[in-house]
Amino acid sequence: MKESSTPLGLDRIDLRILRRLQRDGRMTNADLAKAANISPATCHRRTQRLFDDGYIRSVRADISPAKVERGALVIVGVVLDRSTQESFSAFEAAIRKLPLVLDCHLVAGDFDFFLKIRVKDIADFNRLHGEQLIALPGVRQTRTFFVMKEVVDNAPLDF
Repeated sequence: MKESSTPLGLDRIDLRILRRLQRDGRMTNADLAKAANISPATCHRRTQRLFDDGYIRSVRADISPAKVERGALVIVGVVLDRSTQESFSAFEAAIRKLPLVLDCHLVAGDFDFFLKIRVKDIADFNRLHGEQLIALPGVRQTRTFFVMKEVVDNAPLDF
């Protein structure tokens, strides 16, 4: 008998699998099946379907930034010189090529984009800013925020 669906189109078992994998993406299928109270074969099929249907985009390691000399977190607000689709597209294509940029979000308000960047230190950011960020297509202005303390970072989705 199939469990009733949630508003997300997933049943309770699917949601249980997603929640567990968010907390620990390294769980074995056997442990995940036990936690979801289903057989390992059923768990494998459901997990594969969650990947295939796009509910799970990827599974990857959460690397300690300080251990790989990327301990400084910087948020950068970017204002472009024009608000056109062409200028947004040119900026987006260029920003995708910068490996130190973790996130880039088109936003409403005083800025056009917010960037989340990890660097070694302020001097490292200063080099990145002077050599690459201000040279990106259409950049009129940037405003930089150095993160003093990461209170919540990459928290699991609540659903």
